[in-house]
Amino acid sequence: MPRPRLRVLLGSATAMGPGKADLLEAIDSEGSITGAARRMGMSYRRAWLLVEAMNACFRRPLVETARGGRRGGGARLTVLGREALARYRTMEAKAVASLEPDMAAFSELLSSRATKRLR
Repeated sequence: MPRPRLRVLLGSATAMGPGKADLLEAIDSEGSITGAARRMGMSYRRAWLLVEAMNACFRRPLVETARGGRRGGGARLTVLGREALARYRTMEAKAVASLEPDMAAFSELLSSRATKRLR
């Protein structure tokens, strides 16, 4: 069955969406943008650009980075980053739950060949 995907737009920029939320979770668990990118199968540059875009959309950064060195580098979510991620996931769950009946009806309109191909 198809599912909706929530994106929060700020003008033409996507401040938060499913991929950016997944990236934040990966940064939180891996402790670095490099590790998060590797885990998600994307380039470091792509992950870095997504972090920069998110940081630019919010009042304060969602991710803080530290350069390598003796104590090692890395990245971590800020308090605002954790709050933004939690609020996004809550909104996402509410959107999916509220649209469930409509999505079931909508999926009846879709081609069965297309839904099999997309699995």
